[in-house]
Amino acid sequence: MKTHYYLGWFDNFFPDNLGRVLQEDITDRKSLAMISSNPLSYEDDGATERSWFDQAGITCDEYHLINYCVQKEDAQTLIQNASVIFLLGGNTLKQNGFLMEYELSDSIKKSRAVVMGASAGAISMSAKWLCSKNLGYKVEISSVYDGIGLDDFSVLSHFDLENNIELVQDELSPLSEEINIYASNKDCAIRVKGDIIDILGNVYLISHSKIQKLDETI
Repeated sequence: MKTHYYLGWFDNFFPDNLGRVLQEDITDRKSLAMISSNPLSYEDDGATERSWFDQAGITCDEYHLINYCVQKEDAQTLIQNASVIFLLGGNTLKQNGFLMEYELSDSIKKSRAVVMGASAGAISMSAKWLCSKNLGYKVEISSVYDGIGLDDFSVLSHFDLENNIELVQDELSPLSEEINIYASNKDCAIRVKGDIIDILGNVYLISHSKIQKLDETI
């Protein structure tokens, strides 16, 4: 049964209830493969995200950071052998370009690993996502990008929803006519395990231009 986590951002650590379900889901802990969202930078090393796992008591035998320092073939092998795949937060556009250049999306989709993403990484896991200046991207023209497509929905992650509900609804309405969109801010998580979708924190569903807050299930 495939398990995917779409995370917001955590200023401190995973909440206890999230840590608990992660402990249950991540039983194979041989290798954690982290995919950079700024693959040209040595500073984007996933230290923050890794600290979340450490605090939750989840440690792996091996840790690998996938960026341009890793050869394409080696990156694909690391993904194929990973117990957990984590798409790091940061720059969605750069991460999207890197995933395409290194042809990692198919390997991630075929993997039996637990796949996780925080902020930009969660957006990259989407089936589709909207790149717009109103959503924080430095672009003039809005575009819809294809993501990895682990599940048939879109994600807006780690965005200041509480102060921008109307803007978000207006901006995402056209895409929501085509595909469901889950929108969240900090300290949130969406877990997809088989056919079950679980919610942690303040998560909203935008579907057919209507927005509703979802009940927590974790």
